[in-house]
Amino acid sequence: MKKLALFAALLVLAGCSPVISNRGYMQDLDAESGVAVGKDTKTTIEKKLGDPSVQAAWGSDAWYYVSSVEKQVAFFTPTVESRHILAVYFDKDGKVTNMKHYGLEDGHVVAFESRTTPTRGRELTFLQQLFNATPGVPGGANSSQEQNPGGGGGPPH
Repeated sequence: MKKLALFAALLVLAGCSPVISNRGYMQDLDAESGVAVGKDTKTTIEKKLGDPSVQAAWGSDAWYYVSSVEKQVAFFTPTVESRHILAVYFDKDGKVTNMKHYGLEDGHVVAFESRTTPTRGRELTFLQQLFNATPGVPGGANSSQEQNPGGGGGPPH
């Protein structure tokens, strides 16, 4: 009986062991050191480093190679343990002008706006919609209570 309890305890503890996930670009220091500023182009960078994770949408012409390590314990939300970003900047001719390395400490927390625009009326639950829909009666059971928002009462019958 003690062996069964010990086995069950070990099984529970094994389920709580953290899962480490490597995501994104796998950093290759040899390939990065082979990049020549002013000589390499987008084509040669793509051959050396592969496709970028993200390309700049506006502003400067840049490619970003993003890699991160996440840890998740059981069913809890994963936490980012480390993040590395290689930024490759290009000029208008497509040649490399600069390369920079960024880490998790270089990031900024962005507060997203959660306000919503209020709308007129109210939202009905599924059951309210179901009970308001009376078969054979046009407009539902309580169509006399609902009016046209313009006050006209709708088309004549």
